[in-house]
Amino acid sequence: MFSKVYSAVIHGIDGLIVSVEADVSDGLPLFDMVGLLNSEVKEARERVRIALKNSGYMLPAKRITVNLSPADIRKEGTAFDLPVAIAILAAFGHILEENLEGTLIIGELSLNGKINKVNGVLPLVYAAKKQGFLRCVVPKDNAEEGAVVNGIEIYSVSTITEAVNLLSDFTIHKPNTIDVDRLFENPVSNEDVDFSEVAGQAAVKRAIEIAVSGMHNILMIGPPGSGKTMLAKRIPTIMPELTFEESMEISKIYSIAGLLDNRALITRRPFRSPHHSITTTALVGGGTIPKPGEISLAHLGVLFLDELPEFNKNTIEVLRQPLEEKAITISRLNATFRYPAGFMMVASMNPCSCGYYPDRNKCSCSLPMVKRYLGKISKPLLDRFDICIEAMQIDYKELQNKKDEENSSDIRKRIYKARQIQLKRYENQGIWFNSQLTPKNIRKYCKLEAKEQSLLEQAFRKMNLTARAYHRILKVARTIADLDLSERISTKHISEAICYRSIDGKYWGEM
Repeated sequence: MFSKVYSAVIHGIDGLIVSVEADVSDGLPLFDMVGLLNSEVKEARERVRIALKNSGYMLPAKRITVNLSPADIRKEGTAFDLPVAIAILAAFGHILEENLEGTLIIGELSLNGKINKVNGVLPLVYAAKKQGFLRCVVPKDNAEEGAVVNGIEIYSVSTITEAVNLLSDFTIHKPNTIDVDRLFENPVSNEDVDFSEVAGQAAVKRAIEIAVSGMHNILMIGPPGSGKTMLAKRIPTIMPELTFEESMEISKIYSIAGLLDNRALITRRPFRSPHHSITTTALVGGGTIPKPGEISLAHLGVLFLDELPEFNKNTIEVLRQPLEEKAITISRLNATFRYPAGFMMVASMNPCSCGYYPDRNKCSCSLPMVKRYLGKISKPLLDRFDICIEAMQIDYKELQNKKDEENSSDIRKRIYKARQIQLKRYENQGIWFNSQLTPKNIRKYCKLEAKEQSLLEQAFRKMNLTARAYHRILKVARTIADLDLSERISTKHISEAICYRSIDGKYWGEM
């Protein structure tokens, strides 16, 4: 007797459909599984056998062979337990074959027959929808996560017995539903942080506003206690709200990583702040079984690297390619995995080991020590920052100033207007922010008149800029013009954008 059910496997951040075939025949009693299986999939034999026994299904002494196809794709994870059990039961006649048509099954089994939650349900259900499946059977704890995908019915089960009853007659069960609009209510973080709490630093706040408006990378450099970390932690409070499509893309990554934490969707832009001791693999992703790293978990949000020079130099240097390509490609012997990495990088650092250079009244570092410290940040990596801004030491009078600072809500309103301008300008082009512009796009959307061209040419020659820096100045100028609600990039926009490249010349110019 032969039966076939369908399941899926994670490949990168997408799901691939896998057919689970079971054959039961006479011969020496044996339970074998084939199809390029990882160790946890091979272990499914014992979990399935005992779970079926404890659920009241005693398997006759037959030769059972299970094949997971296609055989050239490695099968990983524990989500194949339930489809293997259902395929075997169907082969023994407990479930009609026609009831399995158009159905994708996912779930891990406990030895007592309970169905456990698995990672990556969202991309698996999404793949099933694209392949034309009518319904998905998922663990009960994954019901809300799967139900956010429209156009496919989601049924949740908690035991093998429930799964068999469901597959015997779908009409007596109702599919799971979820109110997606409710998930997006109050999307802005409710944490008790706001830009109004930061005294002074008007120039840094302005630079952050520009950076967020165009999703530009920003580096803050200044002495200890000047508010760099405090400002960075408040960036999520002024970021544009997620669209449903963006939320789905982020949620797929978190689902694979097992970080949804009983949420159906990620409805706020991520803010990831790894410690400087992080390894290269943890930062960019990978491992024996490749998983998304911090740069993918920060996709469409913020990756904050506090005290940038304290990170291992080799670790932060690997960020150069993802910052350009907005994705990270991890190659293994059997497959190549591509994870999105369209994050906004925010970094902070001191100008030297003691933190007070170039204030010689406080700085105790020699010039070679300063150069050695700043040399931990390479010129190619520095070039990836669209904006470099200096955070000055806060004066006592600024701390005692009773004047109300601008709050996050007011800043976010201006950013929202600039964001809408960009969405309209780049509609149907796969571009959402000015930072994503290619050189071809820059020529089209960042046109300069003679006066602005002359100013930029002077800066290019005097500051010894690279071609990459030239393009980044134009992208930042485009964002500044959008904040001014101006279609034309004027000299004041170019001048301000150039200023955000002058700080790196002050510190790294002679290196």
